[in-house]
Amino acid sequence: MKQISAVRAFWWMIKRDIVLSFRHKGELINPLLFFVLVIMLFPLGMGIGQTQLATISNIAPGLIWVTALLASMLSLEGIFRSDFEDGTLDMMVMGVRPVALLALAKVIAHWMVTGIPIIIIAPLMGLMLGLKTEAYGALMLTLLMGTPLLSLIGAIGVALTVGLRGGGVILSLLILPLYVPVLIFSANLVAMASIGEPITAHLYMLSGMLVLAVSLAPWAIGAALKISVS
Repeated sequence: MKQISAVRAFWWMIKRDIVLSFRHKGELINPLLFFVLVIMLFPLGMGIGQTQLATISNIAPGLIWVTALLASMLSLEGIFRSDFEDGTLDMMVMGVRPVALLALAKVIAHWMVTGIPIIIIAPLMGLMLGLKTEAYGALMLTLLMGTPLLSLIGAIGVALTVGLRGGGVILSLLILPLYVPVLIFSANLVAMASIGEPITAHLYMLSGMLVLAVSLAPWAIGAALKISVS
C-alpha cells in the first residue's frame, strides 16, 4: 500500500510542478528565449563573411551546448525555491514519502518544461549556425542524454543553497565544475559526428554519467534538502 502511495505521490508531484510552471509563463519562456536569442545574435556578432560563416559552422556544437547549459541554469533555482518559501518543502522533507523519490519527480518536471523545449528547437538553431547534416542525429542524442544530467546535477546544488540568500552565485560556483564533463563529452560527440569520426566512446561516457546521476543524484538531493531545511 505504501509503495502505491509513493508512486502516486511521484506522479502527482510531476503533474503539480508542470501545472505551476505553465501558470508562471515567464519562468517557462525565459530559458528558451535566452537559448534562441544568444544563438541568433552570435552570428551577427561574428559577421557574415565566408570565413566567419565557416568558423561558426565549426564551433556550432560547442555553442549550442554552452547556450543550452546556461539556459538550463536560468531556471534551476525555481526547482525548490517556491516550495521553500511557502513551506511545502518542509512538509516534503518531514513527510512519510521518500524524499529522494519526490526530488526525482521535481527534477523530471524541471527537465520536461526546460530541457524538452530546448531539444525541440535545437535543430532549427543548428540550421541557423550551419551545422553539418551528419551532426543533427548526434546533437539530438546528446541533448536527450545531457539535459537530464544538467537538471539532476543542478538540483543537487539548488538543494544545498535553497535556504541561502543570494544563493545564485554560490549555486553557479558549485555546479559549473560538475557541468564541464557533460559539456566536453556532448560537444565533442557532435563535433566528431559532423566529420564522420566514431562516437561510441563518448556515447558510453554520457550513458554512464546519466545512469550514475539517475541512481545517485535523487539521494544526494534528498540529503541536501534535509540539511537545508533543518
